[in-house]
Amino acid sequence: MNKMSATVTIPIAGFKDVYDVPSVEKALQDLSPGANEALRAVYEKMLRLGGQRFTVKPSALPEMDILFDELPNFAAVLEDIRKHLALCIGSEDSVELPPMLLLGEPGIGKTHFARKMAQLLGTGFGFVPMSSLTAGWVLSGASSQWKNAKPGKVFDTFLNGDYANPVIVVDEIDKASADGQYDPLGALYELLEIETATRFVDEFVELPIDASGAVWLATANDPARIPEPLLNRLTVYEIDAPDASGARHIALNIYREIRSSHDWGRPFPEAPSPATLDKLSSLPPREMRRTIHGAFGNAKLAGRSEIGPDDLPDGRGGRRQRIGFS
Repeated sequence: MNKMSATVTIPIAGFKDVYDVPSVEKALQDLSPGANEALRAVYEKMLRLGGQRFTVKPSALPEMDILFDELPNFAAVLEDIRKHLALCIGSEDSVELPPMLLLGEPGIGKTHFARKMAQLLGTGFGFVPMSSLTAGWVLSGASSQWKNAKPGKVFDTFLNGDYANPVIVVDEIDKASADGQYDPLGALYELLEIETATRFVDEFVELPIDASGAVWLATANDPARIPEPLLNRLTVYEIDAPDASGARHIALNIYREIRSSHDWGRPFPEAPSPATLDKLSSLPPREMRRTIHGAFGNAKLAGRSEIGPDDLPDGRGGRRQRIGFS
């Protein structure tokens, strides 16, 4: 791997104002007695938390070899991230990455990769699952004049997070569905452009925030369902399923991660048998995690301290149920 890599974490570089506190004070004072109480509460919270948030920037490249090892089918994305981080070193610039779109089949680890990237950068994390959200205002909020209105996910990430440059994941962007009045992706046209993101206005709060530091990462299965002007704002990566060797490696890493993160994992060996890895490698990464959890449970119920191929789904239904782990 690149010799510039170093075993460091990306440090906090300073502070940045993501909104203007005096403007919030004025907006709170100007609220009428009958104004939306939820809006009043948001203004009061903004004043209580203050407008400053941490910024992070690399002083040296963080150790990324582990991610290349754990996520072999994301090597191209990781290499580009490393290049952008290298540009920040020795400068006054905070972490800055272009908006990215990960295209690939379900279950190959796109969302898992996004969370790993947030951990790598050491910054905040916002998650917007578009497939389960139909409201057009999920990103940008809804007017406080509407009943049960609230701020959008973008404002919420900046208000309740500690960082001015959080990773915000728009998951399954191709499954966004409008409710007939609002385009759920409309706010992204503004948010993905630095010039307009510096004064992004949530429709509920009606005050600008500086969202230009956000690191945007979208996932999708079908690019044909994403508007072309939006695709043009994203750096697109086509993520293939891992090859046989990569799949075995991923299965081994997931096994070790699950084992080491639970006290009950101590009696189990550091690696499963080759036959078990062979069977696991035929599964998508998302299925691997659930299957390995279930296999640990099956082995425990059988009084064994090692999982084997028989503890995995066998296609006959007897092992297909999932033990209650997540």
